[in-house]
Amino acid sequence: MHYHRPATFEDAVALATGSEGVTRFLAGGTDVLVQMRADIVTPDTLIDIKAIPGTHEIARQEDGGWRIGVAVTGAEMREHAELGRDWPGLVEAMDLIGSTQVQGRATLTGNLCNASPAADSVPAMIAAGVTATITGPGGTRTVPVEEIPAGPGKTTLARGEIITALHVPPRGTEGGDAYLRFIPRTEMDIAVVGCGVNLTVEGDTITHARMALGAVAPTAVLVHAAEDALVGRTLDEDALTALADLAEASCNPIDDKRGTIKFRTHVAGVLARRTAKIAFDRAKGAAK
Repeated sequence: MHYHRPATFEDAVALATGSEGVTRFLAGGTDVLVQMRADIVTPDTLIDIKAIPGTHEIARQEDGGWRIGVAVTGAEMREHAELGRDWPGLVEAMDLIGSTQVQGRATLTGNLCNASPAADSVPAMIAAGVTATITGPGGTRTVPVEEIPAGPGKTTLARGEIITALHVPPRGTEGGDAYLRFIPRTEMDIAVVGCGVNLTVEGDTITHARMALGAVAPTAVLVHAAEDALVGRTLDEDALTALADLAEASCNPIDDKRGTIKFRTHVAGVLARRTAKIAFDRAKGAAK
């Protein structure tokens, strides 16, 4: 195995483009190192990007949004008070991943690129409208994070491409987000269903809405119809029922030892209601 520690993303791209066999990038390592130990994957080339400037930074942008470096850990996100005030749901979702030790290494970008349908941070990122900057042999592009997972363990990234930063949009003064999951145990378990909701309000009226679900399809699902169902109305019982129905209709889960298709579909509706209530209350609180 060839181990590289490039000083720039351009160098990382060149190494990945010119390598043969299996290539993996190392930022946190909580997925790739476990997979290596379990003999699930043995990279021919391992590219450690932690030394690249900016990879450990959480930076407020001129428009009020955030740039999150690809090696920023869950622990660092949790300790960043301003980010937590703007996007508590996103931070809470990342904080659910693993133990205290794992939190010291796990990254948003790694969780996204591992492409597990049950990844906790991904529905929260999708609901928040997070985008990713991708650098590759053909240059740089920016895409919504929901376009990156292609299926269990697979992404849409081409050979030589690497995510160089995540961008969280401006929060605004009247918005709130939340993430909830159902797990069989009380902690350190894999989501049977996950749900992220992001709302903006004006008074009691919802002006913007996004909802995403995890662990109910081969990839996390952006429920496009949630915006049409909620915008222009308050979060009353009729709106919650409509949102729950949309969540259930968006499910395409599997039967496995963690939950049946019927159970997962039902739980998606329940979590949609609960998560939306938290997001709405946070948005109302931010508006005061």
